[in-house]
Amino acid sequence: MNKMKLVSALLATTVLAGTAYADATITIESWRSEDLTIWQDKIIPAFEASHPGITVKFTPTAPGEYNAALNSKLDGGVAGDLITCRPFDQSLAVYEKGQLANLSDLEAMANFPSVAKSAWSTDDGSATFCVPMASVIHGFIYNKDAFKELGIDVPKTEDEFFAALDKIKADGTYIPMAMGTHDEWEANTMGYYNIGSNYWKGEEGRLAIIAGTQKLTDKPWVDAFRSLAKWGAYLGDGYEAQTYPDSQNLFTLGRAAIYPAGSWEISGFNAQVDFEMGAFYPPVPNAGDDCYISDHTDIGMGMNAATKHPEETKAFLNWMGTAEFASLYANALPGFFSLSNAPVTLEDPLAQEFMDWRTTCHSTIRPTYQILSRGTPNLETEMGNASANVIKGTETPEDAAARMQKGLASWYAPQQN
Repeated sequence: MNKMKLVSALLATTVLAGTAYADATITIESWRSEDLTIWQDKIIPAFEASHPGITVKFTPTAPGEYNAALNSKLDGGVAGDLITCRPFDQSLAVYEKGQLANLSDLEAMANFPSVAKSAWSTDDGSATFCVPMASVIHGFIYNKDAFKELGIDVPKTEDEFFAALDKIKADGTYIPMAMGTHDEWEANTMGYYNIGSNYWKGEEGRLAIIAGTQKLTDKPWVDAFRSLAKWGAYLGDGYEAQTYPDSQNLFTLGRAAIYPAGSWEISGFNAQVDFEMGAFYPPVPNAGDDCYISDHTDIGMGMNAATKHPEETKAFLNWMGTAEFASLYANALPGFFSLSNAPVTLEDPLAQEFMDWRTTCHSTIRPTYQILSRGTPNLETEMGNASANVIKGTETPEDAAARMQKGLASWYAPQQN
């Protein structure tokens, strides 16, 4: 091919690429149905403004239906181009089926620390398949008006925490704490995982269970259950039948003083409450102890390996690694904290309270999410059931821990020695 023909071929390729780029519509699969207007009104317009020609559609599925619906769409070849990723094993399984693309070489990946990428990487770290978006932090949201009215200070230790609950209960104006056990995931996510990291010392204990050097029957894991077992006395009448939306309503209507929380609640609560809210991290077992928080890698974004628009999809994923996206997302969805290296200033004071704990406490993630829920019985499911039982008093902390340990050891080799 002579020089003139080569130039002509390159120009033709450029024109074709530009045409394909200009006509592309890419869709996002997500479980965050409550975020639809934020994506439509804020995030997508910002991307489209800097990437003329690419149209983005956000097409969420109800959270409880997302996993099954996504798997069905991927298997049927009708899934969207961009796949919102849950952390660790659920997305890893999708990648291992060849349905998520390897994004290790994506330019945006350089803007995220290894700990953020670990939630969407293979066990050996050789491939990363989702761009990290955000983490959520666990703690307690409280009604500042109620605390002021009853003369309660923010508790720093568990003794102070239970003394505050006793005072609220004795007064009778408020339910001390809004949480139910009907939806068992609530009991371990906002209960056991929330307070437990103070006992098993965050990453130290979590990694020890994975390595097999600690067992779920060891003192830290049982002691966390013993603390959780005290909660039942403060959750109000009928908490056994109380659903997650029931708990949210009790707090936002001002009927409960404390809400065991994930930071993802902030946006919804801001829109619903007519009182001032504050937050405190899980009180430590003893004065002077280091504090630990569940700062959980929660949400990422991957590329459907079968997308018909790989370049446009990669353009969106690379944009997600920018400071513009980090600031836009964190402030559009207060309580979802950026995982990128870009500095972000938060406009929401309650979200800032949560994020400030990163400078005070050690961060960890939910202990069952990496590796430990791959077998049967599923440890995540078992912990939800055990946490609910312990709160209700239908299973002792010791029996719950023994049952979980037996189940884990039945299929997980490092726990069989």
